[in-house]
Amino acid sequence: YIVVSRVFDVPPSTVHRIVHQVAEEVLAIHHKVIHLPKTPEDLEAFCRGFAGLARHRAFLKSAGAIDGCHVCIKPPSGPDGQCYRNRKLFPSIILQAVCDHQGHFIDTYVGWPWSVHDARLLHHSPLYRRSVYPPPGHFILADGGYSCLQHILPLITPYKRPVQGVGAQRFNVHHSRARSIIERAFGMMKTRFRAIFLQALEVHHTFVPHVITASAILHNICLGLGDIMAREDEHEEDVAEEEHALETVSGSPWRDHLSAEMSALEEVTTDHIYL
Repeated sequence: YIVVSRVFDVPPSTVHRIVHQVAEEVLAIHHKVIHLPKTPEDLEAFCRGFAGLARHRAFLKSAGAIDGCHVCIKPPSGPDGQCYRNRKLFPSIILQAVCDHQGHFIDTYVGWPWSVHDARLLHHSPLYRRSVYPPPGHFILADGGYSCLQHILPLITPYKRPVQGVGAQRFNVHHSRARSIIERAFGMMKTRFRAIFLQALEVHHTFVPHVITASAILHNICLGLGDIMAREDEHEEDVAEEEHALETVSGSPWRDHLSAEMSALEEVTTDHIYL
C-alpha cells in the first residue's frame, strides 16, 4: 500500500479502498470462472487431456489433479499467530486447488493455516464433504501427502517409496506426468503475481483468502485468453499420511487395478499408448 501510494501520489487509505473494491468485484465472478465441468463433453475433454498428459489410456478416468500451495503472510499478533507457522517455521496460509488438464482451477479452498496437514484440510473442504465431484467411476490425481481413496472422494496417489516392482514404478511415472499439471498451475500463478506469492503478503490475515482467490480467478482468465507463463516453482516435499476419524474406503485396490491394466497394455505392444 505504501509503495503504490508513493508511486501514484495518492493516500494509502485510497489504495487500501481500491484494492478491496477490486478484489470484491473479482470475487463476484468467482463461480463463472472457477467451476467444475458443466457438461459431459467438458468432463470427457478433461479425461482425455489427463490421459494425454500421462501418455497412457489407463488414466482416461482422471477428472482433475489436486494439491496444496502455501502463501507466506504476516501472521496475526499474539498466540494465534503461532498456528500459522508451517513445518519450515514461517507463517503461511494454504490454498487447496483442483485443476484440469490445462492448468485451469476448477475448485479452490483457502484460508487454513499451513500447519494443518493437506489430508485434514481436504476432509474439511466442500469438495470432500459434498461428494459431488468427480462422477462415479472417475478419480482425482493426488500426491503422496494424501490417502489413496475410493470413497468418500476418489483419489489416486502414487505408490509409496521404496516402490516395489516394475509395474508400480511404471505407474508412478505416468501418474507423475499427469498430476504435475497442478504444480505447473501453481507455478504459473506464482510467477504472474510475484508480489503476492513470492514474498510475505502484507495484508490483514483475514483478507488473505480474498486476495488468493482473486489471484486464482485472474489466473484462469489469463489462461483462457492464451496468456501462459513458464512456471518458476519448486516441488513441495511429500509428507506422511495421517489417520482420520472419518470413515473412508481405500483406493489401493483401484490403483492396483490401474497398474495391472497398464502392465497388460504394455504386454500387447512395446510402445506406450499415446492419445
